[in-house]
Amino acid sequence: MSQSRNDSAKVAGATYTRAGQGYFEKRTLKRSAGIWGLWGLAVAAVISGDFSGWNFGIDFAGFGGMLIAFVILVAMYYGMIFSIGEMAAAMPHTGGAYSFARSAMGPWGGLVTGAAETIEYVATTAVIVYFSASYADAITSELLNFSMPTWVWWIILYAVFILLNSAGAAISFKFAIVVSIISIGIIVVFSIMALVSGAFQWGNLWDIVPDPGQTEFLPHGVLPILFALPFAMWFFLGIEELPLAAEESHDPVRDIPKAGFWARGTLIVTGLLVLFLNTGVIGAEATGVAAEPLLDGFRAIVGDQLAALLALFALVGLLASLQGIMFAYGRNMYSLSRAGYYPRFLSLTGKRQTPWVALTVGAVIGFIALVVLDTVAALNEGAGAVAGAIVLNIAVWGAVLAYLLQMISFIILRRKFPNANRPYVSPWGITGAVIAAVIAALIFVGFLLNPTFVPAIIAIFIVYVVILVGFALFFRHRLVLSPEEEYALSEGKHWNPEEEGYDAMETEVFGEEQPKT
Repeated sequence: MSQSRNDSAKVAGATYTRAGQGYFEKRTLKRSAGIWGLWGLAVAAVISGDFSGWNFGIDFAGFGGMLIAFVILVAMYYGMIFSIGEMAAAMPHTGGAYSFARSAMGPWGGLVTGAAETIEYVATTAVIVYFSASYADAITSELLNFSMPTWVWWIILYAVFILLNSAGAAISFKFAIVVSIISIGIIVVFSIMALVSGAFQWGNLWDIVPDPGQTEFLPHGVLPILFALPFAMWFFLGIEELPLAAEESHDPVRDIPKAGFWARGTLIVTGLLVLFLNTGVIGAEATGVAAEPLLDGFRAIVGDQLAALLALFALVGLLASLQGIMFAYGRNMYSLSRAGYYPRFLSLTGKRQTPWVALTVGAVIGFIALVVLDTVAALNEGAGAVAGAIVLNIAVWGAVLAYLLQMISFIILRRKFPNANRPYVSPWGITGAVIAAVIAALIFVGFLLNPTFVPAIIAIFIVYVVILVGFALFFRHRLVLSPEEEYALSEGKHWNPEEEGYDAMETEVFGEEQPKT
């Protein structure tokens, strides 16, 4: 580490500049969440996956293959959430995945991992906006005889939830708890109705006609299980966002690992209920191609007359995840911007101490992506390109890449910073991280082998080229000593900026600030 009396210093292959007076004061967050607020945030971010998206895996692998994929994903998320819990408690900063990888693999590793989460969360939000707009328009058309163009619904949904997430962290966490409970209630009601009505039939789970030489359990063989894994992720995708709430949690060291444990258990139960009962009501073949599987399940039980009302219930689950995932991309972009990897203005916070600029810019990017992909899909009618499906694949692939890099970071940090403070230690240790990394790598390979996912891979490649070129030419020379950067540079010694100050290492890196003349 070189030391100078200037306003910049080269460290770890990057150039750091002084933050300047008032820099962090303009980028403050407010502690508003206890353990149940964090639980609500994690469940809300994921719960829409129980309503739609997961079911396409059955079309690839049949019910048996999807069940195996679910079990594999449970193992992955157990290993991953334990590992993330340990790193989040050791690094209670908003950076999350970026922070972990920055400490383990340097600035480039931090950027690649953080960008993967940006792609994941911005794309996931766009997916939810896409499907929420379809639900909302169907409801207004049926009940009010009123319809609007899809892009108008997209603008309305983005605008409403930007306002909600910008209104204050306390409001966001309370909203997350309420909609999570309502969404869980909807799934419980469906489950009771499915069992009591007699609509659930065990034989419906196996109604896909097997390929020659295959079985009812795996009607298309073993390999399609690999293709079902990305869709099984939809039962859990987003739960890993919890570390992004570290600087808005009252006690992140204690509460983030506990909230992750309870949220994971909640989602395993709701996922199994939907996987078995939804499929057992409408049949595996119908479930595998259904745009609205849970709603179709309600229709099969009570008929079409209540369809619009039931669609309103399904919309609640989508809106729960819209709020939770928008929270995630806002904090992800905020942390990378605060450290200088993204344009610094993205990390500005307003009077309510929320990253409203990042929230707005992420929404604009998501909206543009939806418009472009929807236009391309319309111009290539019959090619099977659907905006929602392409963006969904982008989200999942971004998540898988972030998962893999975080588990690699966990393994590296155990060896690189052996004496760092670890208030919470993963009960599965390095073994859990290796299990999660191997499964994430399998899903990654599955994407490469499946031609359906090629448009998503191309889109992610283009985004990465833009981000990496921008970092190499410009942002790499203008990094700031944010809490995430100080933790990495001090090898874990500076881990709590609220106790040590947000400029604890400025003198160490830059030397004494020269008086102005």
